[in-house]
Amino acid sequence: MKNRSTPTAVERVMREDDFIVSKTDPSGRITYGNRIFIEFSGYTEQELIGAQHNIIRHPDMPRGVFKLLWDTVQAKDECFAYVKNMAKDGSFYWVFANITPSFDKVGNVTGYFSVRRKPSPEAVKTVAGLYQAMLEIEQQAGARDACAASLAYLAKQLSEKGMNYAEFILSI
Repeated sequence: MKNRSTPTAVERVMREDDFIVSKTDPSGRITYGNRIFIEFSGYTEQELIGAQHNIIRHPDMPRGVFKLLWDTVQAKDECFAYVKNMAKDGSFYWVFANITPSFDKVGNVTGYFSVRRKPSPEAVKTVAGLYQAMLEIEQQAGARDACAASLAYLAKQLSEKGMNYAEFILSI
């Protein structure tokens, strides 16, 4: 079940002491969501459990960012990212996410654990501009080349800063 809502200009802001927590299976299907996740997403627990995590994907998020995130966690590394999510009612909320693979006793990935907290307004302003540029590049490149084009742009921006993605995200 994908989010079929129409995005609105209504922003919801996380409280300072909020932590959104979710778990997924290896394919990204939600297996757990805490009450704050349910609150901000606007979905019921029954609607969330078993749904792909991209149910809350906001169309303002570049596909390249999710490809980078997914590639990172599938390589068994943790990933930090700023993400704009969309609630069931079309409102949006920004999060600072930490996504970590979960492992069984022999090192196989059994799923992913994500904890999101309130991002700083300065970081949101920085990534919103970057994401907007990436999104425009994706739209110009077309669906087939969108991820590669926006990731090339991101790599160039990071190279100019002398940072990798993780260093950049943790620096803002």
